[in-house]
Amino acid sequence: MGNSYGTIFRLTTFGESHGGAIGGVIDGCPAGIEIDTELIQQELDRRKPGQSEITTQRKETDEIEILSGIFEGKSLGTPIGFIIRNTDPRSKDYSHIETKFRPSHADFTYQEKYGIRDYRGGGRSSARETAMRVAAGAIAKLALEQLGVKIHGYVSKIGEITAPHYTEMDLGRTEENIVRCPDPVTAEAMIELVKKTRKDGDSIGGMVTAVISGVPAGLGEPVFDRFHAELGKAMLSINAVKGFQYGSGFASTGMKGSEHNDEYYTEGVRVRTRTNRSGGIQGGITNGEDIYFDVAFKPVATIMKEQQSVDEKGESTTVSGRGRHDPCVVPRAVPIVEAMAALVTFDFYLRNQTAKFGG
Repeated sequence: MGNSYGTIFRLTTFGESHGGAIGGVIDGCPAGIEIDTELIQQELDRRKPGQSEITTQRKETDEIEILSGIFEGKSLGTPIGFIIRNTDPRSKDYSHIETKFRPSHADFTYQEKYGIRDYRGGGRSSARETAMRVAAGAIAKLALEQLGVKIHGYVSKIGEITAPHYTEMDLGRTEENIVRCPDPVTAEAMIELVKKTRKDGDSIGGMVTAVISGVPAGLGEPVFDRFHAELGKAMLSINAVKGFQYGSGFASTGMKGSEHNDEYYTEGVRVRTRTNRSGGIQGGITNGEDIYFDVAFKPVATIMKEQQSVDEKGESTTVSGRGRHDPCVVPRAVPIVEAMAALVTFDFYLRNQTAKFGG
């Protein structure tokens, strides 16, 4: 229950943060897609821990083992199974919270739901599970690229430091710095803020912005499976996400219709809009323009400062973080956001094949 995502292109994940391995199974992947396993590993490397001085120093190689569904570089149409073995968990770092509930973590809620929990690294509630999403998203990305669709995410905000609008930057520069912000000046300020926050034993939140380009008009289902509704669900399923907006988002509440409407015009044989406040989606269906959206991440819940809490008996106690943790999860979240966007987009592409008869 609740461990699968997708309608046709469907991912199921399993495993805990400090278990023997985490894994996934993709069902519904069409046969004949060219699969670049090196690219899948590259995507995982973008998400893995220990990749820079501003991320957790847990040393996981995150090497993927593909068990089924791919042969001679192509998908077979059968379930694609894969695992990543956990090699550097250090479970002893969590012994002090065996019976304590960490503030703003899922310790209490998992205990209430199941009557038992794996306290080592958060168990199933850990963001370590997202590695499986990145692996599956990489396969969806490969399929989408063969259809002319590109997905590009970047860090647009950390704390109160905000990057320019995506149209004002070269998104190809995103991977040039450890914070994954394509604007060098903004990136430098962000990095210094994260370093200071870590030194203070605290954490800080931020935002990831993503752009999906090359999506054809017509993807999305009425009424409850609108493209942006599924996109929002996918993003809100990511650990630490507190908000989602697309297009003009909440800024539209202060606008008049005459200011907000995207006027149509014809460019060759293609119908386009002069502005894109709709974020590439109208009536829950894509219109062919860029789909852009923001995903808000809260500050990481584990901090090195002492906090008040209670234990499993309901008695007052104190909790402080130990071990290795991200002071800001946002840079490592970029490939996760991209992956979930890819899963949504490719699933809708496959669903759309039955939308009308005769092409």
